Amino acid sequence: MTFPQTPSSHPWFAAALLNWYPRHRRDLPWRHTRDPYAIWLSEVILQQTRVKQGLPYYLNFITSYPTVHELAAAPQDEVLRHWQGLGYYSRARNMHHTAQQVVQEFGGTFPGSYEGLLKLRGVGQYTAAAIASFAYDEQVAVLDGNVYRVLARMFGLTQDIAAPASRKVFQQLADTLIPAAQPAEFNQAIMEFGAIQCTPVKPDCLFCPLQSQCYAFQHGMVQELPVKSKAKAARTRYFHYLVLRHEDTLYMRKRGPKDIWEGLYDFALHEAETAELPAQQVVDAVELLGGRFAANQVEEPVRSLRHVLSHQKVEARFHLVQLAEPLPPPALAKAGLVAYRAAAIEELPKPVLITNYLSKYLGVEA
Repeated sequence: MTFPQTPSSHPWFAAALLNWYPRHRRDLPWRHTRDPYAIWLSEVILQQTRVKQGLPYYLNFITSYPTVHELAAAPQDEVLRHWQGLGYYSRARNMHHTAQQVVQEFGGTFPGSYEGLLKLRGVGQYTAAAIASFAYDEQVAVLDGNVYRVLARMFGLTQDIAAPASRKVFQQLADTLIPAAQPAEFNQAIMEFGAIQCTPVKPDCLFCPLQSQCYAFQHGMVQELPVKSKAKAARTRYFHYLVLRHEDTLYMRKRGPKDIWEGLYDFALHEAETAELPAQQVVDAVELLGGRFAANQVEEPVRSLRHVLSHQKVEARFHLVQLAEPLPPPALAKAGLVAYRAAAIEELPKPVLITNYLSKYLGVEA
């Protein structure tokens, strides 16, 4: 399928969206600013996050770090703690690094063009287009999940949106539609239209202003478009956590790179092939860490929690161990463990799985 390469090819499309948007748009704080920092912050937070969930995080971040300088100067652990619960923590790490890059390489001022924004770490084509159009009125079309869906249904595009090669087709069309006079308003409109009118499930086709022009509606293909191949089945991992406790302290460690939850804190971990771990293996693992069971150790029930990520499921078992004495410093250093009291644990950035366990079973506010 080919498309005419001039914006005048489909003038009705932009006109209809720009007429619909002022009457239906949600009142969101980042729509009242041209500050590229605030716009960038909102876009990072809202990637793979719904507005309802992301809004409190945005308000928290913009209050805690009103400028890019303050975000850049913050410790990474503090930034991750503010992010806790949003998932996809690489977004937070990249965001922190980008803030430092903007301060160090650009004097605290975001690049003023789409091409310049692409030079920032973690800023891809979509985010660069959003900032460039919303902050600088550059005529560059955004392409996110909502836009893919609207374009696929309106124009009958059957390319698999999960395939990288399809992006060029959708971008080419989007670029012919965006009006030079109102690029920011158009980009906001098409994304909002996909978010609240042309939704993934049960779109409001009955009251859609584009109904008569919509290919999917006219051909009974609303539920078939957009085409998206199924992701690979998520693999299951079995985490056996050794929750080592001595008096009023718990031993935790900071997770390293090249795995989930990088930079977050959890407990000593033994990953196994099955959901069950024999009691003797627990004993052996504790002794390997230099730990000695308390004489009055009561057999604690093994707590089980599940956490589902985008490409994997974590089945976690928590083995609570009361220690007779603190772990020796050499063992702590080798295992990367540190003793923390409850107040300190509260300030650590942690996976939701760990916070749920701490609050539900140990009474630790996390």
